[in-house]
Amino acid sequence: MLRKIICLLVTLSFIACGTSKRKRTVNKTRTVTVEGSSEETNPTPKLSKKEEKKNEKATAIIATAMTFNGTRYKFGGTTRQGMDCSGLVYVSLKENDIVFPRVSYQMAEEGKRIKVADVKKGDLLFFKTSKGGKRINHVGLVVDVQGDDIKFIHSTTSRGVLVSSLREGFWNYSFVKATRIL
Repeated sequence: MLRKIICLLVTLSFIACGTSKRKRTVNKTRTVTVEGSSEETNPTPKLSKKEEKKNEKATAIIATAMTFNGTRYKFGGTTRQGMDCSGLVYVSLKENDIVFPRVSYQMAEEGKRIKVADVKKGDLLFFKTSKGGKRINHVGLVVDVQGDDIKFIHSTTSRGVLVSSLREGFWNYSFVKATRIL
């Protein structure tokens, strides 16, 4: 008996669902008007000739550095057989006609110090990676900035030349300063 009542209720619920009246609009044409502006909403700022040249130089330096991506680490190295962090930056700058010191703590003394929020492609990031380190011992070259995510290429003892993010805990913790050399 209980089974028959349940079947009856289920059947009625299906029938009730199918008989509900729905309003439908058929063959009605809707017209939507969008008023626009002749101005761009997010105009890209026009770069001066000087800024454009710096941007091209930064792109060339980054392209040079990226050719070493995957190269193994070698203390004091400056070739595809092995490279350290300052060697990577040194060679990338040298191949683009920029004379620069060879060692990271000396590199840190060059250029203009900038805030992290102002970092652009081609800037240098400096780190103290040793626990009791008194001076800068690591450098990276900024390759991309997307909001507050800063990507930089560098050479690590464990993984060689690679691109990392300043958001990563170790690099964020070890970060000391950023400088602009272009």
